[in-house]
Amino acid sequence: QVQLVESGGALVQPGGSLTLSCAASEITSDYYAIGWFRQAPGKVREGVSCISSRTGGTYYADSVKGRFTLSRDNAKNTLYLHMNSLKPEDAAVYYCAADLFSVSADQPMCIISSLVYDYWGQGTQVTISS
Repeated sequence: QVQLVESGGALVQPGGSLTLSCAASEITSDYYAIGWFRQAPGKVREGVSCISSRTGGTYYADSVKGRFTLSRDNAKNTLYLHMNSLKPEDAAVYYCAADLFSVSADQPMCIISSLVYDYWGQGTQVTISS
């Protein structure tokens, strides 16, 4: 059982920056992915970014490319989502999730579809307002 805990959500002004954290319990699989998703009221859950454990390969949705970046601290089993130049449309509950079964030696890249993620955190609220 993988446990994920997000933190760092806050109220930020447009144009501001924020870093979210996703602390994961130890994952014994060699191949897995961690993804960030977000969901605004009345909207479907959107894939934001993901990272593959083995390769470090990342994916960013077009809506955040150039503004959001991932980093990780393997010693702390923590993944960070650094968000810059925040826009009102970035406001949402942000979730991190773990995919333990879609990533392999033959398919090492992370997949940004929520359908393949098996374990989810409780979410952290990001509010953008002046």
